[in-house]
Amino acid sequence: MLNKIGSSIYYLSNQNDIERPTLGLVCGDNYSLVIDGGNSVQHANDFLREIESLNVPPIKYLVITHAHWDHFLGMNEYRATIIVNSLTNEIINKWRCYSYDDRSLEEYKNSKKMDSLCVDIIKNEIPDRDSFQLNASDIIFEESLKLDLGNKVCILERIRSTHTDDSTVVYIPDEKTIFLGDSVYSTTTNSLFHFKQSKLLPMIEDIQKYDAEHFILGHESICDLDEMNSYWNQLISTCKAANSTSLESALESFEADQKRKPNDDELFFLKAFVNDQILKSQT
Repeated sequence: MLNKIGSSIYYLSNQNDIERPTLGLVCGDNYSLVIDGGNSVQHANDFLREIESLNVPPIKYLVITHAHWDHFLGMNEYRATIIVNSLTNEIINKWRCYSYDDRSLEEYKNSKKMDSLCVDIIKNEIPDRDSFQLNASDIIFEESLKLDLGNKVCILERIRSTHTDDSTVVYIPDEKTIFLGDSVYSTTTNSLFHFKQSKLLPMIEDIQKYDAEHFILGHESICDLDEMNSYWNQLISTCKAANSTSLESALESFEADQKRKPNDDELFFLKAFVNDQILKSQT
């Protein structure tokens, strides 16, 4: 079931148990824009069936927020103009060269090109895998791009991010709504989850310049402005406390500054920022 924001924006909620991120739909007078292609053919078609029940203009564009498989493997199903930033295109181009038969998938899994969950979902949710190949991108932009869907402007921008270097956000000014993809999340390097401390404040600056009241996240669905500000405050306070490779030191610093123990989310963030310090110490 689709959720609606304002007069012209819809989203299909994330399903984290099967690695399905939030998918978005923005409708103008003439055309519609889809945000993220889904993690499989089945995911995309589930979304398209929901869209078919709406009286909305035809889908013309599909933007991919970043080049993680769960956001683009369903892209072919929309038969739309595919829009990506240049770095996203470089990464997806590697996937366009892959084969998707069982033997190839096992090779990719063993060589760490794909994780086991990705391989399982491809096997279960992408039919005709022997001939499956991702479509080429149609529009490749560098920093930003403006689209007019017919009295509905969408602004696409590549931002600085703690998650990936190719993160694109989609802002709809008249609805004060922004799709963030996974840009505000942590990442994993050498099997260690971490938040990139150097990108935190620049990322927040890039996002806060938009006059937004609704924030659509890849694996949380929707947050309002108060919830996002609370999230920023938690990240900033935990980042400040994690100035070494010691979690114990970070906890002591946090508790001294905040006069309380961290909650579960803050403890996760502290560990992630300490892990970032550990990774920096290894370079």
